Amino acid sequence: MRLEGKVALITGAARGQGAAEARMFAQEGAKVILADVTDQEGIAVAAEIAEAGGDAIYVHLDVTNEDEWDSAVQSAVASFGKLDILVNNAGIWRRGHVMETSSEQWDDIIDVNAKGVFLGTKAAIPEMRKAGGGSIVNISSTAGLVGSKTSAAYSASKGAVRIFSKSTAVQYAAEGIRANSIHPGPIDTDMGDQVWPDATSREASISRTALARIGTANDIAYGALYLASDESSFVTGSELVIDGGVTAQ
Repeated sequence: MRLEGKVALITGAARGQGAAEARMFAQEGAKVILADVTDQEGIAVAAEIAEAGGDAIYVHLDVTNEDEWDSAVQSAVASFGKLDILVNNAGIWRRGHVMETSSEQWDDIIDVNAKGVFLGTKAAIPEMRKAGGGSIVNISSTAGLVGSKTSAAYSASKGAVRIFSKSTAVQYAAEGIRANSIHPGPIDTDMGDQVWPDATSREASISRTALARIGTANDIAYGALYLASDESSFVTGSELVIDGGVTAQ
């Protein structure tokens, strides 16, 4: 059990990558708090984990709301006694070049994808201090490493997550709190369905991938598991790229 005795809070956990991370973390011994705004789906995933013998609860969390973050963290502590791991997974994607993006659309994407990571980190650190350390895993994107042809705001938000992770890492390393970012490439999730609305766009994405396939939610969950576990105890401020070789070319 790679996460035995750990307590993990995962955002965007009702579906896709977040749900895969929650299931995997529970299988590896963690007590898991699933957080999302799609309550019925989140409750169902938590119940599925519990039925399989894991420890999981669901909490409603709008990651742009600081009060809801404080409540989610306190729910974790009240239920399981502490908080060791935070996975900032929640995110949204919108298509739009610079001239096609309204200020409202920009704010929405930055608020969820970047501000949400900031607020979550801010809420989690006090409890990680009490626990003697912790691991923060921020889900960025390959769009946070290279420019995007389709979404300027999304790329900007994920670039912010990358640098914020490094700042968190250097500011709190002395307290045993690590922070790293994961940069997924093309992944088969609900968000992927937005990026590839038809078979032609999907095949075009596969053609740009060295491993010649779309990734799975579990591909990302395995990376998050490593960074959350003590196996990565000497890893902080790093970028884990899981993209099938897209950015290697």
